[in-house]
Amino acid sequence: MNRDDALSSLLQALSERAYRFVTPTPLTHARVLARAGRQTARTLSDVFGWSLPFESRIVGDAMLSLMRDAGVLLPEPGGYRSTVRVSALDGHLFLHSAYPTLAGDAVFFGPDTYRFANFVNANLPAAASTLRCADIGCGSGAGAISAAGRLSASEWLLTDINAAALRLAEVNARHAGVAVQTVLSDVLAAVDGGFDLIICNPPYLADEQQRAYRHGGGDLGRELGLRIAAQACARLRPGGRLLLYTGVAIVDGVDPFLAELQALLDGRDCRWRYIELDPDVFGEELERPVYAHADRIAAVGLCVERP
Repeated sequence: MNRDDALSSLLQALSERAYRFVTPTPLTHARVLARAGRQTARTLSDVFGWSLPFESRIVGDAMLSLMRDAGVLLPEPGGYRSTVRVSALDGHLFLHSAYPTLAGDAVFFGPDTYRFANFVNANLPAAASTLRCADIGCGSGAGAISAAGRLSASEWLLTDINAAALRLAEVNARHAGVAVQTVLSDVLAAVDGGFDLIICNPPYLADEQQRAYRHGGGDLGRELGLRIAAQACARLRPGGRLLLYTGVAIVDGVDPFLAELQALLDGRDCRWRYIELDPDVFGEELERPVYAHADRIAAVGLCVERP
């Protein structure tokens, strides 16, 4: 059995055992693990959700064999640790990176993923028989997979600069029964043609290590989101829609991302609206020097429609 088949079988085995886990923020995760008695796994959620070391009896021989075949089993003194987490969203299970997500090619999944999926699903276009859709910076593929259950689409194209993310997205999509095409691409650079729907949840933090799943570029992490908005709008077909979920550092009561979007979109042949979805996310980031002048980090959603 190859690694991707083993991963798919692992998701199926977890589904059959009614596995469910909702991934919290990294800070909440750390706080929970700091509690007494949370050093080793007692349940499947401890293994695949809380990323705790475990003994083989917790998962059983068959699941342990699948993990070994998939290359996600890390031996430790007295047991093992999973190098992937599995989270539930919208009735599906999703593979992503284990805690803590320190690697440059880590595949993120967390509260932002749930907010992103909710924003997209609340703003999908009316169902049509033929749609060409793209998920830019797809990560685990959660946004596209969740939307695909509500929208009849002839093609879902998932792009990312992270090959590890594309691999997990393919496995997650297969488990969910959603046909996708994955492309290693910086935004839409490696993709041709127009789209009826483009969704995106780009990284938006200022990360000194410039990890792909966190770093949004200059201007306190806004650079990538603005670049995606510009490129995506240029690729919308008539009647097409862009749904972009991101975060922005509010400075002295001003949302600089909104001002930049106004300069980009006003005068274009499109309708757009901008929503502050959550006024305060990842507050711990404000303790870092780069955010010394920021009031808060807000989660926002942009909806652009081409007539």
